[in-house]
Amino acid sequence: MIKKKFVINNPTGLHIRPAGVLCDCAMRYESSIRFLYREESEANVKSILSVLGACIRCGDEIELICDGSDEEKAMSELTDLIENGLGE
Repeated sequence: MIKKKFVINNPTGLHIRPAGVLCDCAMRYESSIRFLYREESEANVKSILSVLGACIRCGDEIELICDGSDEEKAMSELTDLIENGLGE
């Protein structure tokens, strides 16, 4: 299991478009991929409803957790996506 913290810098947070980009990427991997937010809440990154339900805004911190056989590759690609604004 690997973990990494991010601050979401998208001006409108994780709304439908960037959430979709995040979910589409996560679904390509076998690993369990989730993020923790606001103390002890958790979202499944492979579920767009879970990501949208987290209501992540610009400036919010999340901790991404990848756990499985391809966790390093998943974390690497998701890190690039998040750090580059998730397509926005």
